[in-house]
Amino acid sequence: MNAIYSVLTSPWFYWVFLVVYFITIIGIAGVIVSENRNPLKSLAWVTVLFLFPIGGVILYIFFGRSIKNTAMISRRNKRRLRNAESADPKVIEQPSHLPSRLRQQVKLARSLTGGNYYRGNSVEIFNNGTDKFKTLIQDLKKAHSYIHIQYYIFNDDEIGTQVAEVLKERARAGVRVRVIYDDIGSIHVKKRFFKEMREAGIDVHPFFRVAFPPFATRINWRNHRKLCIIDGETGYIGGMNIADRYIDGGKQFDKWRDLHLRIKGPALNALQYSFAVDWNFMGQPLIEESVTAECVPEQGAGIQMITSGPTSRWSNVAMVFLKAIAGAKKRVYIQTPYFLPTESLLKTLQTAALANVDVRIIIPRKSDSLILTNASLSYVSECIRAGIKIYLYNGGMLHSKAMIVDDEFSTVGSTNFDFRSFEHNFEGNVLIYSKDVNARLCRIFMDDLAESIRIRASQWRRRPAWQKAKESIVRLLSPIL
Repeated sequence: MNAIYSVLTSPWFYWVFLVVYFITIIGIAGVIVSENRNPLKSLAWVTVLFLFPIGGVILYIFFGRSIKNTAMISRRNKRRLRNAESADPKVIEQPSHLPSRLRQQVKLARSLTGGNYYRGNSVEIFNNGTDKFKTLIQDLKKAHSYIHIQYYIFNDDEIGTQVAEVLKERARAGVRVRVIYDDIGSIHVKKRFFKEMREAGIDVHPFFRVAFPPFATRINWRNHRKLCIIDGETGYIGGMNIADRYIDGGKQFDKWRDLHLRIKGPALNALQYSFAVDWNFMGQPLIEESVTAECVPEQGAGIQMITSGPTSRWSNVAMVFLKAIAGAKKRVYIQTPYFLPTESLLKTLQTAALANVDVRIIIPRKSDSLILTNASLSYVSECIRAGIKIYLYNGGMLHSKAMIVDDEFSTVGSTNFDFRSFEHNFEGNVLIYSKDVNARLCRIFMDDLAESIRIRASQWRRRPAWQKAKESIVRLLSPIL
């Protein structure tokens, strides 16, 4: 014992440790630079490593790794799923009725993910958890063949228990129930909650299970998608997780505003494909249940689904957003709980506003993350200078994730307008080509605008110096938040 103490306290040990440690930091910094990532992101990581040496190394191990270009499923399984989907005659690859810029957008989404365009879908919009969960539970109770359900958070609170009980009852009745939840998003949920589901016959699995040793390589990659497919006839996608706060606002907020869609029609093929890929990625057998949804009348919405994640070759959702904003002629309306745009998206928004496009962005005055709130506010000045109108929502927590462009395009899903959603999370959005859905989302946007306060340049310049400093410091870390 004395010998060990003597070695640890000797001067030479201190200097050897110091040299090895700094070589390690420089080596990691070299790896970051050699990966040729986004320069802002690389600079953020190098800054963290040198400002917070010990903490920086730990943070990089947990949050800095890259799995880009990793195959989610085998080519053979991907081909089988795509062939089954594309065999559907309701797929339209070249929707000639759309304006040329939207036809280009359809082509872009297809090039990025292979996602088909589907005509003839009905879309019901929920802007509160009470109505969404009431309808979802009714649909789940009617399931007779299968239920595929995927949420970032599946809480064991009141609404989570209600949904779980319905799923267990359906499983006992012979319905095939598959559940995916994110292990980080649902980390506070008791293990017994999911164990009881399994005992009832539900096939339930966490996405990227949090366990050692793979814990350090998985914690940063979160499956943020929120999907449900019931009997191949009804589907749900949007921003709401399964938790009481999406109904009552939780302890922090009087109200929780969000968006979720209920879709009926052939676009369920796309939701099914997304779920099937994630299911197979977790080592489970390939899902081959069919989608039976038929086209609704001609006025139904055209829909594509765009997915993205840390394994994607491209930043799929970010590129679709870029294309949509750059092509805007009249307006771009965005709702997001966190506004941490990439440099390219920020420049595109500024360009649109300077070209006299009406660009409006609503973010919450107070979000469920103080760090992300301050980071979001650090972008306000640059937006205002370009003529972008920024509004702070005062009605509670604004968790909606939507973008409305001109009169015929809109998108809703799980993607926040921030680095994490664009780069690190597995996300899913539907791209909706419909004047009717666009108009309905606009009405919701304007209702939320009525509960918001626009930030004026003169007012913003007068905020305290300590607040400006706090925002600027947090912004340095925004590419890795």
